[in-house]
Amino acid sequence: MLSRNAESLYWMSRYLERTGNIARFLDVNWHLTLDVPGEYGEQWKPLVITTGDHEDFESRYKKESKENVIYFLTADPQNPNSILSCLRAARQNAVTIRDIIPTEMWEAVNVFYHYVQNACRRPQTILDDPNAFCAEFKWRNLTIGGIAWDIMAHDEPWSFLRLGGLVERADKTSRILDVKYFLLLPSLDHVGSALDYVQWAALLKAVGGFQAFRHAYGRIIPEKVVEFLILDHDFPRSILYCLTAAQQCLHEITGTRIGYFSNPAELQLGQICSGLSYHTVAEIFRQGLHEFTDNLQIRLNILDRAICETFFSLLPAIEQNQEQ
Repeated sequence: MLSRNAESLYWMSRYLERTGNIARFLDVNWHLTLDVPGEYGEQWKPLVITTGDHEDFESRYKKESKENVIYFLTADPQNPNSILSCLRAARQNAVTIRDIIPTEMWEAVNVFYHYVQNACRRPQTILDDPNAFCAEFKWRNLTIGGIAWDIMAHDEPWSFLRLGGLVERADKTSRILDVKYFLLLPSLDHVGSALDYVQWAALLKAVGGFQAFRHAYGRIIPEKVVEFLILDHDFPRSILYCLTAAQQCLHEITGTRIGYFSNPAELQLGQICSGLSYHTVAEIFRQGLHEFTDNLQIRLNILDRAICETFFSLLPAIEQNQEQ
């Protein structure tokens, strides 16, 4: 297939996954403000840090208030990672591949974009009831994913579509884990407190994994939550699951057997997956969860660059070595 079509599929999927994650984070944080009294329940800045846009936010907003953060993440046209901007980018990519994706999928993306565009013209309605907006948003996002899974041929375009969404999901799961462990608790004295457990539960809900975790482990234990979100082989939003599935997509595209590599993207993803597969949660904590997730995010950025240079760029792919 044409590299420009593959690129549009990859980025459409990434943008859709990104908007779904933002909606989940907003919804869970809004409920957290109701469950946790006082100043500890009004922590909105971590959401901006999760998306990696805190510098842009701080340069244009004076206060880290609920209203400012919600508007910045949903309706701000100047924020390239706001829900409005990401969905616009997803639709623009979908326009270029209308002959590749199912008609129903294009219609769902198009209607979805116009729904969000109309809602963002009246941002006060989102601020008044973010729960209703996020619930509608999540269902529409899940609908698009269901359409893609059920009626799109599972061929090369499908693999590029899946690859983009899985890489984006792994990145966002690592970011929200990092924010919870590194920023949310006011002090070390709160580790193991009721506030700590409420926030771990909120983190699981943010990735849609609360029920799955309770079925697997029962009560919430921070170490088990970390293991579940990073190393679980069965939960579709764990980092290892996402990257293992992404590796399968990548090798289906190239035809290279798992365990071998023919380009820098396969090399990078293979190294990440093998490293995670033979990690334990105890080793992660010895290294430091923040240091571990920070290093993982750097490697995911290198992976994204390798994918783009291998499949989408007119220039030859540049190998990235382990030191980088």
